[in-house]
Amino acid sequence: MQRKAYVPGVAALIAALLAGCTGGGALGGEPDDSKPGDTGSSTAAAEPGKYRTLPEPCGQVDRGTLDSMLPGIKEVQDEEQREKAYEGAPTVTYDTDRRVGCRWKVESSGATHHLLVDFERVVSYDNGVSDDTRAAEVYASKVQKADLPEPSGTPTADDGESEGEGEGAGAEPSDGADKGTDADESGKGDSKGDASDSASGDSGDSSGEAVTPPGLEPRILDDLGDEAFLDDALTTSGSATRHRTVTVVFRTSNVIVTVEYDEQPGRLTDIPDSKEMQDMAQELAGGLADGFDE
Repeated sequence: MQRKAYVPGVAALIAALLAGCTGGGALGGEPDDSKPGDTGSSTAAAEPGKYRTLPEPCGQVDRGTLDSMLPGIKEVQDEEQREKAYEGAPTVTYDTDRRVGCRWKVESSGATHHLLVDFERVVSYDNGVSDDTRAAEVYASKVQKADLPEPSGTPTADDGESEGEGEGAGAEPSDGADKGTDADESGKGDSKGDASDSASGDSGDSSGEAVTPPGLEPRILDDLGDEAFLDDALTTSGSATRHRTVTVVFRTSNVIVTVEYDEQPGRLTDIPDSKEMQDMAQELAGGLADGFDE
């Protein structure tokens, strides 16, 4: 009988199939001696975020809240226009699974008010970074951008003479550098906290009424979501009209919520009330945070 020819390629294929069936181990099916770092080892994915969807933003603010924050609604005579004002307008987004928002703008006899509610669901595309961790990074970037002032009583390099003394004779150049930085910053028109002093100066008012009252400066907030902050900016525009914007931002798991409340009085001499606006913005933010906890 003639022997069949031996084909090396077929033998190699059979060997590979047998190796696949046994998982690459010994004949007894025992596991091989691969180490965690070897190619083919699995890596556990990071924890996904708590929230997979976002609420419909225009329906999250009740009419009582809108009446308080946008008093001009009650002055709208036309019923159809008033209903439209209550409904708000969705913000333009390209992925409603990731970000949604709603805006309201209402004029009254005394001022024009704007309100924005924005929801952002953060998703990490890195298997080694959880959605919550990525959301915390996004939130931290918002805090940095807000450039919140140091809390009252927090020591700084300019406050303590001991720092200068510790540097010895080299302290003077350091002081000069600090002054140079201050000079650079002064030209930026910062509108936070004491920046409202400049607003008073622009309008020729030296009474200091525009200064944010103590305790109401931009700051980190407690007991709101996982972490939160408030920003309060008073600026001037056009003919020195006082224009205040209060922003509250908080994070709950992998969702970041922004409430932006703005008032522009009709009269040049009027100054939007900081405490009243902050109280209303925080109350709204607290209600939105409670909605995520339900």
